[in-house]
Amino acid sequence: MAADGNKRKRPNILVTGTPGTGKTTTSSALAEATNLRHINIGDLVKEKNLHDGWDDDLQCHVINEDLVCDELEDVMEEGGNIVDYHGCDFFPERWFDLVVVLQTDNTVLYDRLSKRGYEGAKLSNNIECEIFQVLLEEAKESYSEDIVKALKSDNIDDITRNVSSLTDWIRSWPPTS
Repeated sequence: MAADGNKRKRPNILVTGTPGTGKTTTSSALAEATNLRHINIGDLVKEKNLHDGWDDDLQCHVINEDLVCDELEDVMEEGGNIVDYHGCDFFPERWFDLVVVLQTDNTVLYDRLSKRGYEGAKLSNNIECEIFQVLLEEAKESYSEDIVKALKSDNIDDITRNVSSLTDWIRSWPPTS
């Protein structure tokens, strides 16, 4: 559990993984099932201008991590949040009680990203991140390994199973130990 987790009445969960692994789908379904707040960092960055401009090569905003953390500090202290983002190493460790890393078969991921219009460096970089399990390693380096959980996310059955097991985890929180 996060260092200040005992102050919170509801847990904070980070759902991370390579783009296209089902973070937003999983986070939305989990928020609906548990009445936790879903915070999509990509949307937050756009809505609140928490970025330092646009990266033409990767076709995305360059987020300002300090601004994002400042924006979220109070709501994270309250608890009851599901944070959805493809990175995890800049969030304070104390914020999260569980870090979920979604993983998808490379062929499935390639098809999903291609359908989104990813091509060139953006497509190959994301596929390579998944092949080399970059997000799982980042999570293990940034958080206590006992709160990091890798989950398969290839299809709707996987997502349904993941939402169910995470809902059970939330209902049993806080852990008794």
